[in-house]
Amino acid sequence: MTRITADWLCSPATQAVFAALQSEDAQVLFVGGCVRNALMGVAVSDIDLSCDLEPELVMQRARKAGIKVVPTGVEHGTVTLVSAGLAHEVTTFRKDIATDGRRAVVAFSRDINDDAARRDFTMNALYASADGTVIDPLGGMEDLKARRVRFIGKAQDRIKEDYLRSLRYFRFHAWYGDVDAGFDSDALAAIAGNLDGLKNLSRERIGAEMLKLLSAPDPAPSLAAMRSTGVLGRILPGADDRALAPLIHIESQVGVGVDVIRRLAVLGGDEMAGYLRLSRAQAKRLTRLRGAAVGGMSGAELGYRLKQDEAQNVLILRCALLEELWCKTALKAVLDGTKAKFPVRAKDLAPGLEGPELGVRLALLETIWIESGFTKTKADLLAYREN
Repeated sequence: MTRITADWLCSPATQAVFAALQSEDAQVLFVGGCVRNALMGVAVSDIDLSCDLEPELVMQRARKAGIKVVPTGVEHGTVTLVSAGLAHEVTTFRKDIATDGRRAVVAFSRDINDDAARRDFTMNALYASADGTVIDPLGGMEDLKARRVRFIGKAQDRIKEDYLRSLRYFRFHAWYGDVDAGFDSDALAAIAGNLDGLKNLSRERIGAEMLKLLSAPDPAPSLAAMRSTGVLGRILPGADDRALAPLIHIESQVGVGVDVIRRLAVLGGDEMAGYLRLSRAQAKRLTRLRGAAVGGMSGAELGYRLKQDEAQNVLILRCALLEELWCKTALKAVLDGTKAKFPVRAKDLAPGLEGPELGVRLALLETIWIESGFTKTKADLLAYREN
């Protein structure tokens, strides 16, 4: 018998939820990510429960116990119970009645096997009782121990239920899979055979999944598999992952943390911000990083214009894209640039220039100053005359 142990498992807030819902006629279980992560020794961020009580009864019992009820998705069987400030998402056992590749029509069930069969991967179909005893309806424990990401039943069937599962497969492999063991051949074949379904997914869902994937410690093998199956080209036309593995190696060398926008920048591609529905701030930063990485600004100019951290990001990207070794001395020029202060101000050119002409002149003098290695003085610049 396998049993999980974790602080969150025995917290009074969580046990209060179980006490409120459980009775002789009810089965209430932890499910999914919290069970999987606890078994793998990975941090748990969300506590999900599954039960054979219908939503109305879940809410009734929770209110009777003084637990706050948030009806987040009652029509789909989901209710959020907030106990001592901690959210617990409780979903009734379900089985799929019909699917269209994006969402499912479900019916409530009292059978845990129905609920397990409708999930995506075997490692996500693991349940645990209030005392941490693991319940494994589909043999997911063996896959979990082997760090093997495997679809439940036929991979093609699971993918056609929701085409986002193709992307989720690569994301889960990046986070939980055994890279040395490689990817499941049946999964890759099914994914490659269902590329057309990806066009039915919203860009918001694709973007959220890609950002989670790129947040993994090393998503390079998954991105390479996405390219080989044709997925990468479908969701991000023009993207090229071949510089991602060098980038991650350099990130480790330099000692910088995960930065999904930096990783997106190394992929390139056409209109990536639009395809992934990035926020305005994310899109602006992506354009800035990619443009500077493939542009001709010196290390000193990068430091001056972008400041140290962002200039370092650009140098990391350049090394990866050009397949060059990381050189610490490159940072010296960046640091010099961060300390430089342009000596000319708008008031120095007034009243002779104003409006657009003033802006053009300032930009020209700044360029001359940068090209001089920040050596030209204010007097030198003000004395400059165009030929």
